[in-house]
Amino acid sequence: MTEAKINWLSRWWRSQSPTRQDRFALIAPLAAVAVFLMAIVAAFGYLRLEEMSREQQAVQRDVEYAQQRLRLRLLERQEQLMRLAADISNNQIDSEDFITQAESLVRQFPELQSVVWIDARKRIRVSYTSPSMPGLYVRLAGDAPRYPETETVFNLVRDVRQPMYSVPFSVPTGMGTETMPVLQVQVPLADGARFAGVVMGEYQIDGLMRYGVPAEVAAKYAVALVDGKNRVLSGNTSPKRNAAVRLLPWVQHDTEYEVPVSPIGSSLVLRAEAYRTSLGVIGSALFWLVLFLSGMTAFLLVSAWRHTRRRIRTQAALLQETGFRRAMENSMLTGMRALDLQGRITYVNPAFCQMTGWSEAELVGLTAPFPYWPEDDRELLAARLEDELAGRTTSGGFQVRVKHRDGSIFDARMYVSPLVDGKGVQSGWMTSMTDITEPNRVRRQLSESYERFTTVLEGLDASVSVAPLGGDELLFANKMYRLWFGGKASEHLSLVAQAGQIDSGIVQPEFKDSGQGDSVDSLAGLPTEELTTARSENAEIFIPDLNKWLEVRSRYLNWTDGRLAQMVIATDITPRRVAEDLAAQQAEKAQSASRLITMGEMASSVAHELNQPLTAISNYCNGMVSRIQAKQISEEEMLAALEKTARQAQRAGQIIQRIRSFVKRSAPNRTESEVSQLVSEALELADIELRRRNVRLTHYLAARLPKLMVDPILIEQVLVNLLKNAAESIDNANRPSSRRSVELRAVPKQMEGMGEAVEFTVTDTGQGLAPEVMQRLFEAFFSTKAEGMGIGLNLCRSIVESHQGRMHAENLYNGNEVTGCRFSFWLPCQPVAFDGGRTGGFAALQT
Repeated sequence: MTEAKINWLSRWWRSQSPTRQDRFALIAPLAAVAVFLMAIVAAFGYLRLEEMSREQQAVQRDVEYAQQRLRLRLLERQEQLMRLAADISNNQIDSEDFITQAESLVRQFPELQSVVWIDARKRIRVSYTSPSMPGLYVRLAGDAPRYPETETVFNLVRDVRQPMYSVPFSVPTGMGTETMPVLQVQVPLADGARFAGVVMGEYQIDGLMRYGVPAEVAAKYAVALVDGKNRVLSGNTSPKRNAAVRLLPWVQHDTEYEVPVSPIGSSLVLRAEAYRTSLGVIGSALFWLVLFLSGMTAFLLVSAWRHTRRRIRTQAALLQETGFRRAMENSMLTGMRALDLQGRITYVNPAFCQMTGWSEAELVGLTAPFPYWPEDDRELLAARLEDELAGRTTSGGFQVRVKHRDGSIFDARMYVSPLVDGKGVQSGWMTSMTDITEPNRVRRQLSESYERFTTVLEGLDASVSVAPLGGDELLFANKMYRLWFGGKASEHLSLVAQAGQIDSGIVQPEFKDSGQGDSVDSLAGLPTEELTTARSENAEIFIPDLNKWLEVRSRYLNWTDGRLAQMVIATDITPRRVAEDLAAQQAEKAQSASRLITMGEMASSVAHELNQPLTAISNYCNGMVSRIQAKQISEEEMLAALEKTARQAQRAGQIIQRIRSFVKRSAPNRTESEVSQLVSEALELADIELRRRNVRLTHYLAARLPKLMVDPILIEQVLVNLLKNAAESIDNANRPSSRRSVELRAVPKQMEGMGEAVEFTVTDTGQGLAPEVMQRLFEAFFSTKAEGMGIGLNLCRSIVESHQGRMHAENLYNGNEVTGCRFSFWLPCQPVAFDGGRTGGFAALQT
């Protein structure tokens, strides 16, 4: 492309650029449509607000009507309770008559769940509760009011001598953690001028909602009763929306109204929210037609604008692409030459001119022989040009020598392809020329490097061999391989077979001669990238013929001819294997001695761990003998005692199995266990010892504790040991009966480095631990008891740590006085894989 053509394209592009008037002509209609849409939206918003106002007024009327109905119903119940109170004050009815009238009121008005007569001393005289209520609500004569709200209203009624309502409050239903909102009204009783108590009526908020709100109001609105803190007591409500969102035609707006329920006051509010029943003005077909046509007009204008902008950008991109191609052509290092069908040069690029030293003006129009042909190669180059013009060219190109204008000669490779015009007709030939002088020099250096590398391989003290997969030939074998195996290809395959390093995913077909002069690679076409990039495989084998241990390493590689081959490197490791055998013998002797020492430690562990279940068995048996002799035991009690004895015997057998598994190096029996079950089993075992020592045992379990993946026998043993030690500490401290208590707690806790865990704590009121004892508390065979073996706490900590947990002990103080001791341990809810452990006690079972 000439400079004049580029300038003409630039002027044409500028002439095609849109003017300011053109832009205005495009933007003005779009702005008019936007203003029109804004007017439509504003009008619709106004109509929408009017519709919302009408709906709000309707809601207000209906809510006030429902509030009046609730008010009348409450006043009627209040008046009936006042008449009942007047009869009591005039001594016209007794307790039986009160129950009869209260039953009549409760049965007639379902929202009234109970009627109670409370005297001046705040004691219940008589009460009647609806039969539909659970037994939790039955109030007995002589009981005091259960809830502080009742007592508060009672005091107010006593002061003002007028009927008073309580604030709504929740009471338990007796079904788990569920509660029920209630409302109380109290009417005063008088004995002359003296205050004589109250008559209390208790309403269900749900009953007031169900029987007090008219059905037609409940059908039209989402009605709810809320307290003074805006908490929903009964009914339903919907979440509030943003004010701007409620104006949208497809969004149901929140039309609501609330009013306090008289005579209760602001502590009980009736709230109602209207359901969306119609679309109002948005159902107008004209509105949607105008909106659709306006949108289509705006879309067409924007589409035309975008098309114009896209055309301008395309023109600019064409000009930029032309300049880019010109710059790329001028900057490329490959020489380009075009010939017509008669062999005349029609085009050369700057790189070709730079290679030959001749300018474009000097070369264009010339025919053979060309000035850049060396004199010695002109006949060869003329034959090459004749083949090129006749179309007899190779796709891989051909190598020639080219003479520079200054007389220097360089090597080049030429590639020829047909030159086709825009109509698909061949108009000549395009030749690309690359200077390969430097690659030829590198190739010679690589050849020399290969010779040096081969010399190094020949000098290695390890054998190196390469053979193709599926073939029976050696592609390479160094000096050591030839010395050990005589250069046979079968020995290479034997090394691979003995090392077990034939890849299972590679089929190695038997090599067959096709009977022709060349052979075909039977593995051609198979993917080899994953094999050649994989790590080398190692194996150690013994060669009887050589009386040597060899380390065989192999990997797959692509040979120079493209075939998939396997390289095997065999290194003599006989001295290292001899040293390893000696080290293994020494390690086996050390392990044997270690097992003998461990068996000695296990003897004391068996005695200590079996003491508790055997003691429990003895206690059960002695108890049964005593009760049988006194003839104070039934068949069911004896059967229960025998089952507990059998469980303790089974527990002793399980403990022996755990100790025995230590010698076998087997894993403990971990299962998903409930914390409540673990604590229950431990309390059952420890309760005998604590009752014998006159120690009171209390326990607390948090709700919804997660399950633990633990060995339940081991964790129960930890809890039993800690509870037994706590009882002994209290007994040794000679605490009085009021201070002889042990507390067991299990709560969830977030531990650093452990995550979510369960914390077990055993707290006693004993004499605590001395500082010197605290330092050696968890040492094996250390004990402060004369008959103790000193492995209990050490064993407990080993069990906890084998479950990836932690244990801690601390004294409890009241000022400077020690008032007890607390043992705590934590078990993770999600235990990690065991990564080692302590060598003593039950932790060794984890190995």
